[in-house]
Amino acid sequence: MENAVRKKFKVVTLGCRTNQYESQAYADQLLLAGYEEVLDGQEADLCIVNTCTVTEGADSSSRHEIRHLSRKHPHARIVVTGCLAERVPEEVKNLPNVSHVISNKDKEHLLPQVFPEDAWPEFSIRHFGDHTRAFVKVQDGCNSFCTYCILPYVRGRSRSRRLGDIVEEVKGLIANDYKEVVITGINVGDFDGAPLDGEKPLRLVDLVNAIDPLPGLERLRISSIDPDEVDDELLFAVLRGKTTCHSMHIVLQSGSNVILKRMNRKYTREVFIDTIDRIRKESADFTFTTDVIVGFPGESERDFQDTLDMMDYVRFAKVHMFPFSPRERTRAALYPHRISPGVMNERRQEILRRAEKQAFELRSRYVGRTMKVLFENAQDKDQHISGHTENFLPVFIEKTHQKSNDILHVELLSNHPEGLFGRVIV
Repeated sequence: MENAVRKKFKVVTLGCRTNQYESQAYADQLLLAGYEEVLDGQEADLCIVNTCTVTEGADSSSRHEIRHLSRKHPHARIVVTGCLAERVPEEVKNLPNVSHVISNKDKEHLLPQVFPEDAWPEFSIRHFGDHTRAFVKVQDGCNSFCTYCILPYVRGRSRSRRLGDIVEEVKGLIANDYKEVVITGINVGDFDGAPLDGEKPLRLVDLVNAIDPLPGLERLRISSIDPDEVDDELLFAVLRGKTTCHSMHIVLQSGSNVILKRMNRKYTREVFIDTIDRIRKESADFTFTTDVIVGFPGESERDFQDTLDMMDYVRFAKVHMFPFSPRERTRAALYPHRISPGVMNERRQEILRRAEKQAFELRSRYVGRTMKVLFENAQDKDQHISGHTENFLPVFIEKTHQKSNDILHVELLSNHPEGLFGRVIV
């Protein structure tokens, strides 16, 4: 590639962990091809923007990033992909300095499409930026068609990677000193291993069992899953695994059966509670994070209270809260009985307050315990380094000789709004 060593690139990612995986694959391809990642104050030759369209806010952020890059890197070729580019390609093409708009179905061939004259390395990840945990995409697309969700329209139907390819990618990450791997996708519960004709489809439990014993791996997590997909075999694999973490992101969205049905979710509040109970019966330290949508059309005070009651029952370690955002082409965008902005904001604030209070109370149970922490980043301004326990509790210690990617035993001494504070046990 002529003069490639002098070319500089920047990749900007919005949205989900699947996008983060894909953006890292672009970065690895470019680095292997001789490009350099742009530093502050330098101008890039190539900018790739991996957009999101899950909410109106995501749309706005994606457009903002493209315009910002066009101003900061006026001579760069700006290539846009991701879900906003899939949904409104002509609008994106008309944004400043955009040279190419690449659809989601062609994401893995983005660089060969933009530069067809060059030979490009395989689309896979070898690193994960400055992170100590690596997200590995095992599946893309979704068949569920929840009434609020645009993803099946912009990501397509569910399709999986081959198990052997995933395992080899994880081995490469371990060789590059990544200690934690997170299985991710648009709907990982749909994982089937991309069976060939005559092959039996695989399941997520088969993937967990294949990755869990790999030498050198310290932690394995599942990024996000629906409660009805946590069957007994998967639960056994997570609870009894060598590296599987006792923490899981189980998607709630609403605690109301009425709203869950209108959302076209495939489970009830009773199924959600049963899943939590089955896990907690086997592991008292197991923690949960979740997603909640506030202000879905027709959400009554009783429906909203059902969600609050579910939060009180589970006591999540973290809640990702999303105000309902109508997406064109989805059924919910046509639903009547929209929630007013004022009521939406009141409910949003209540969810955030309650989630913060419950997470604090959950962490308080661990003061006085000693737990293993994978440290992830150093905060120079206050001389602390932070990380997470195996069950995903945030922990801070005073930084001395510790560094990112260390796994250390930490005595948890006190609890604060931002997390637990402790000291290393030598």
